[in-house]
Amino acid sequence: MSTRSAEVVRNTKETQIRVVVNLDGSGRSQIATGIGFFDHMLDQIARHGALDLTVEAKGDLHIDGHHTVEDVGIALGQAVARALGDKAGLRRYGHAYVPLDEALSRVVIDLSGRPGLVWQVPFTRAMIGGFDTDLAHEFFQGFVNHALATLHVDNLRGENAHHQCETVFKAFARALRMAVEVDPRAGGVVPSTKGTLTA
Repeated sequence: MSTRSAEVVRNTKETQIRVVVNLDGSGRSQIATGIGFFDHMLDQIARHGALDLTVEAKGDLHIDGHHTVEDVGIALGQAVARALGDKAGLRRYGHAYVPLDEALSRVVIDLSGRPGLVWQVPFTRAMIGGFDTDLAHEFFQGFVNHALATLHVDNLRGENAHHQCETVFKAFARALRMAVEVDPRAGGVVPSTKGTLTA
């Protein structure tokens, strides 16, 4: 296993979740959350982020998908934070524009050590299959809170909610891929004048 790997197990009365991430992977994924569209989005993160990702989640889906989606975001954020360690030598910043037919999204990330989410995604409908589009925000809020990252997400245009959501997840994957790359010019130094990017 890569030294930039981590496993997180999160068990509550609402969800039981296991996430394994390898930042130096090749885009392989093994995803099972019980929410088909969400599985599809997590697969996009692995594939376009060039990271290996395992997500096993069992949640109270008889209520709705909220707890499962949010808690997967939390666990993924924790896993990414652990895999990054002190963040020495990273690019730190990443950005991506991704289109899908009529939809276009932009995501910008800073592995800043400070959680923050700016979310401008005007979904054109409330549901994508059985997936409540509000839960996309909850996933990324959980991620930034625990990865300690600043994330700006903008869907610039789109008419099909499926396309809107998929461009957001793909752009996030590409931005994260850029931010976690080792910068050969950084000399192994933490990319901050403060000397630290931890909380």
